Amino acid sequence: MYRRLHVALLLSTLYVYDRRILRGINQYLRTHPYWSIYMDPYRQQKDTLPRWLDGWRGDGIICCSILPHFAECLRHLKIPIVNLSSYFQSPFGLPRIRSDDDAISRLAAEHLLERGFRRFAFCGYSKPAWSQRRREGFAAALANRGEWCGVYESPWGGSSSYHRSEREYEAIGRWLAALPRPLGVLACNDARGYQVLEACQRINVAVPDEVAVLGVDDDELLCSVCRPPLSSVAPNPERIGYEAAALLDHLMAGGQPPQQELLVEPLGVTTRQSTDVLALDDSTLAAAVRYIREHACEGITVPEVLKRVPLRRIELERQFRKYLGHSPQAEIRAVQLKRIKQLLAETDLPLEQIARLAGYKHPEYMNVVFKRLTGQTPGRYRRLVKK
Repeated sequence: MYRRLHVALLLSTLYVYDRRILRGINQYLRTHPYWSIYMDPYRQQKDTLPRWLDGWRGDGIICCSILPHFAECLRHLKIPIVNLSSYFQSPFGLPRIRSDDDAISRLAAEHLLERGFRRFAFCGYSKPAWSQRRREGFAAALANRGEWCGVYESPWGGSSSYHRSEREYEAIGRWLAALPRPLGVLACNDARGYQVLEACQRINVAVPDEVAVLGVDDDELLCSVCRPPLSSVAPNPERIGYEAAALLDHLMAGGQPPQQELLVEPLGVTTRQSTDVLALDDSTLAAAVRYIREHACEGITVPEVLKRVPLRRIELERQFRKYLGHSPQAEIRAVQLKRIKQLLAETDLPLEQIARLAGYKHPEYMNVVFKRLTGQTPGRYRRLVKK
């Protein structure tokens, strides 16, 4: 018989990201049902600890927001704690799990590069560590690939930063108006992306033709009410929650904490209208890219692409490498890879059917290509994203 463990979850169901973390924790608890959960589901004040924690005699805590002055208070409890906060650089000596912000930035850069953009900018906040990491990762991913145009940052105000601010919209608008176009902008999160889109409307800048905007978090409701709907990098908070529960279980059983924080890779980019464009000056190249993206999963080859555009193969190869940084064949593989990842993550289809839907005649060859491009088998990838 297992002793029932008392675990506090310091998160709020009011926030989409926290609710998705809670979903991941619940997935773990389906096979580990010996926890009693303590939480305030409507907790809003993330800058204070709940009063009921004083005198609470529990076995472990998962905390989604740890401010510097929290750390010492929580340490006095002398129980295992898993930190999911990504606001500050320091983990305060507590084991931490968070989204891989460098991977998020790389995905964002690849998404905008694939659409032909060569000028880029970042709109974020000046203090949160997660925003700084995304800015730095975005710039690093674009090094030697495009023209870095600049950064707009202002202080983070927590939930108050989501409110409409005339001065903020005006400042972002002035910043955008001074930048060259066409321009690909990464906003540090979806709320910031909403502000960038609003600022574009106010200065009569066309989205996505003049400025393409990409957010982070893939908050489906917020992204859909944006005008136009906001494309967004989708993190994997469900896996963060699952891994946090597994780690806390390990610590409560007397296990040692990991030496390094655990970084969870994003799921991908959800493309909506705000980046649904090809910013290529060459109409022939744009036609070739569009044909590949529409038909790659039908198993097309480069010779079939050449039938659609008035270019010799050597010219097509040169144009692709000049504007996109890779070959036409690599573009076909990239489109197929995205489709495979989507089907692995969102369905339970067998590999044979996934191969067919991604344009491969033989699942064995798909497996070889997938492992070469990702470093893991399709089966392992599916297990990781579905944890």
